[in-house]
Amino acid sequence: MSDATLIDPSPETKGQERAAVRVPRRRRWGRLVAVIGGLLLVAAGFGLAHVWSPHANLRITTGPPGSTAQRFISAFASVAKTQHPRINLDLVQVDDLAASAKALEDGRTDLAIVRSDVAPPANGQTIVILRRDVVAFILPPKSHVSSIANLAGKTVGIPAGRLQAYNAQILDTVLGYFDVPAKDVGRVFLSVGELGEAAQQKKVAAILAVGPMAPGEVVDVVAAIAHATKGTPGILGLDEAETIGKRFPGFETIDVPTGAFRARPATPSDTVTTLAVTYRFAAPELMPNVVAAAIARSILTTKAKFMALTPLANQIEAPDPDAKGPLLPVHPGVADYLNNGDQSFFDQFQQYFYVGGLALSLAGSLFAAATTYWSRRRSEADWRPIKRLVEIADAAPRADASGLAALDEEFHLLVSAVLGNSPGGGDTDRMSAFSTALAHARHALDHRRASLSPEPGVRAATTLVAAQ
Repeated sequence: MSDATLIDPSPETKGQERAAVRVPRRRRWGRLVAVIGGLLLVAAGFGLAHVWSPHANLRITTGPPGSTAQRFISAFASVAKTQHPRINLDLVQVDDLAASAKALEDGRTDLAIVRSDVAPPANGQTIVILRRDVVAFILPPKSHVSSIANLAGKTVGIPAGRLQAYNAQILDTVLGYFDVPAKDVGRVFLSVGELGEAAQQKKVAAILAVGPMAPGEVVDVVAAIAHATKGTPGILGLDEAETIGKRFPGFETIDVPTGAFRARPATPSDTVTTLAVTYRFAAPELMPNVVAAAIARSILTTKAKFMALTPLANQIEAPDPDAKGPLLPVHPGVADYLNNGDQSFFDQFQQYFYVGGLALSLAGSLFAAATTYWSRRRSEADWRPIKRLVEIADAAPRADASGLAALDEEFHLLVSAVLGNSPGGGDTDRMSAFSTALAHARHALDHRRASLSPEPGVRAATTLVAAQ
């Protein structure tokens, strides 16, 4: 049979309500949906690639203008901008170390400079150690103080400045460990030069300074005392430092080598064990491993560039990945990078892209399943009129007059609906099948009508065939 569309010329097909049958017009909508879906899938792929590729907009605390923290963060931001352009830093100014730690704990920042003994955030994890400061009890020349207990009833000097309150808390902590009431030990806050004079005038029995084994507070105080007294200051050792560190996790033990604070005459004159606190770059525990590793890697591999901007960078060091301290543990992403090097870092990149690939694959599978389901439903709807025409042809030989009239009316509605909704370039196979079913049903209806007619020779209605 040639490809043709059968058109019933009967006026009955005009003005009648069309059957609710979905036909090839839906095929055009289906193709449009498929195209739109494909474009959305591609867009989703680019979106996932962007989201899953390691990048971050990070908020980071910075101290008051002119502070050590502010100078370091300025240097870090400058280097990070050129070395790691996918990490954008938003500076969040805070008043002090306690406020910096609180901002991290409250989720108001993503990176913070914290000091291990100053309200360390419960959710904080270490990225890098920025500085390790010695807790030094500096003694004037020829001092009779040989232990912390000897400070009872005496006065301790503390360098005045932004950190004086935190350093005074260190004094209280150490005194408390040795059962020396804090009220029994006086304290004065003086400038470095004034502390030298106070030591020379024996107004202070010791001076508590907290600073690195490099230019800083301890070195300056030792020099001031040596200049004022014309003698060699000493450093009070704390043999109990390890035990103190276990009781107060914000502290750790450190061995200060001979001449660490003054070369000639050497201060200390021999290796001394005491306490230390650490300044750390801390991040929340929920920071993705790859981001934490990227930050640590950026800092540790560009240390020389940091040093060109600030001498403070000379003291940056990697944390011990095996440290098990309860406060500020090493971030897992950083620990993995430190244990396995760059290979681990790039493996983390691959893991993120692998997860992104899985997400894309899943999205593609879901889209394919949805398209298949839609196509199947559309195909079933397109073939439903043909099946109904066959059913009409089968029912016609058994129909009475009223039943035949109902079948004939449904026949005309089907023809009107299919031909009215069919575009010019419909599905050839389906339309050919429709033509065959149409002729079959028309013949069955006409034959039954003739058999029910009381007048012989009733002629069947003519059906026109219009070429496609």
